[in-house]
Amino acid sequence: MKKKVILDCDPGHDDAIAIFLAAGSDAIDLLAITTVSGNARIEYTTRNALVACELAELDDVPVAAGASEPLVREQVISVDIHGTSGMDGPDVRPPKKQAIEHHAVDYLIDTIHREKEKVTLVATGPLTNVAQAIKKDRSIVEKLEEIVIMGGGSFGNKTPAAEFNIYVDAEAAKVVFESGAKLTMVGLDLTHQALAQDREIVAIENIDGEVATFTVELLKFFRSTYLDVFEIDGGPIHDACCIAYCINPEVFTTKHLHVDIEVKAEHTYGMTVIDYHHVLEKEPNAHVAMELNQDIFWDMLYSSLRNLNK
Repeated sequence: MKKKVILDCDPGHDDAIAIFLAAGSDAIDLLAITTVSGNARIEYTTRNALVACELAELDDVPVAAGASEPLVREQVISVDIHGTSGMDGPDVRPPKKQAIEHHAVDYLIDTIHREKEKVTLVATGPLTNVAQAIKKDRSIVEKLEEIVIMGGGSFGNKTPAAEFNIYVDAEAAKVVFESGAKLTMVGLDLTHQALAQDREIVAIENIDGEVATFTVELLKFFRSTYLDVFEIDGGPIHDACCIAYCINPEVFTTKHLHVDIEVKAEHTYGMTVIDYHHVLEKEPNAHVAMELNQDIFWDMLYSSLRNLNK
């Protein structure tokens, strides 16, 4: 049976690749895509989601725009990594596909309740939409199979302590992590194992078709900014790791741990405080991703791209 998935995202190079991975997999029933401000402003992240949908021929998948700002803090975007458009690098044509009129928060709630089976919510951007949906209707928590979150880790990429998605709206992350929903946290410790370097980019270059070509252009730009900003040779395909887990949970190992979100401290705002050794004696609230199976992950991505280019 296909896993019913809603993708809440902020495309973003790696978000677009996550969309391609989901679109090309027989294991995913992509119910909807909702967008949030993060890697770029909401008008860009929504446009980019529509572009990715058109390329992947996801004509029947609705795209709904959501929060343009965090719950309480000022907006932060990632121009240094993703460019002004959020998806700099490829030649992006204006999409014909349009977003639906519903706000993402309302559409999340409606879609979750409409489905007879439980839904997996994959959140690869700041958690503003997800937190607002939970605050507006807590009953959706019981209707969710789980929430798979790209965010957090034992180190940061926005500050020394905080990963970007959590930093952008830590108050929203706190709502989600304290919601009681089953959570899988796919943080930087895991996603930095999914580096697109020469071998992986060449493998995708050898796949015929427009989606594979677009993916190569995304990865080359993403790799260059990671090298410039972080001195890391390879673009971590963060968000695709979450979709890969939905397709095959054996793609990485996890540990069931307690995670707190820091929202008050000056130097560690947005930090995911992971209790690896159970020193707090608090109940675990998240399955924290640990080790990536490289063979499963890359074979999965290549397979999806081939399927989209048939």
